[in-house]
Amino acid sequence: MMNKNIRFHTDSDIRNTFFSKIGIGISGNSFLLLFHILKFIHGPRSRLTDLPIGLLSLIHLLMLLIMAFIATDIFISWRGWDDLTCKFLVYLHRILRGFSLCTTSLLSVLQATILSPRSSSLAKFKHKSPHHISCAILLLSVLYMLISSRLLLSVIATPNLTMNDFIYVTQSCSSLPLSHLMQSMFTTLLAIRDVFLISLMVLSTWYMVALLCRHRKQAQHLQSTRLSPKASPEQRATQTILMLMSFFVLMSIFDSIISCSRTMFLSDPTSYYIQIFVIHMYATVSPFVFMSSEKHIVNFLRSLCKRVINV
Repeated sequence: MMNKNIRFHTDSDIRNTFFSKIGIGISGNSFLLLFHILKFIHGPRSRLTDLPIGLLSLIHLLMLLIMAFIATDIFISWRGWDDLTCKFLVYLHRILRGFSLCTTSLLSVLQATILSPRSSSLAKFKHKSPHHISCAILLLSVLYMLISSRLLLSVIATPNLTMNDFIYVTQSCSSLPLSHLMQSMFTTLLAIRDVFLISLMVLSTWYMVALLCRHRKQAQHLQSTRLSPKASPEQRATQTILMLMSFFVLMSIFDSIISCSRTMFLSDPTSYYIQIFVIHMYATVSPFVFMSSEKHIVNFLRSLCKRVINV
């Protein structure tokens, strides 16, 4: 009896923490998306990274909204979904996770292109990069939709019969086990995609770090005083993206570790809850990191806080 009470309080704490995090992420991404929409409508000029950042905030907003709906069926037992609802929600959530990875990776490549000096071979792609980025995002999105289409076949509404072959997804939804050949094929395709995109992310991040270090050495050589030079908007944006890339890779490593642990402890739902929590950390944190580098947003929030304090 005591163990059941402890387990109930633990699940309740995880549920409350998860829904609080989802709410914070939805608010942050909504604010960031609204800012970029207004900036696009009223702004005289926009940066090359504004489009992918706005797209990323939209993807994360939709992903968190769908996850909030799915989480109600994970933490609250009501078993009210049919096959069509299960397939649609799980498939759409998986696609949005793939879109997030694609957009984040291409954003790092775009920022590396912007930061590259005029003598670099990447400089000639600066004006063509928005078109190339849009085409790359569209192509990768279509490929990932095709790869993830297996979920439309494997995800079903949980039958009333108790069977050990089904893989738990939510209280209402389960996944049919695939054959070893099919599972190996889909796993290989997803691994190739992840390795390719994360490799692009790592290479562009390494390139940006090298450029920033070279710029800092040049600035220290030219500066006669000990005061550090003021960072340019491009450098601040680069530092923001570097921070996000590092956080994204860290969360991906944690996700892989938890996935391995789940294969060892299949009956433990706590590892499943933690994995869901870790998967959506990037979508929750990223809008606030982006907003911290936007002077207009920082100044607006400061003035808003002053008004609240004065009231």
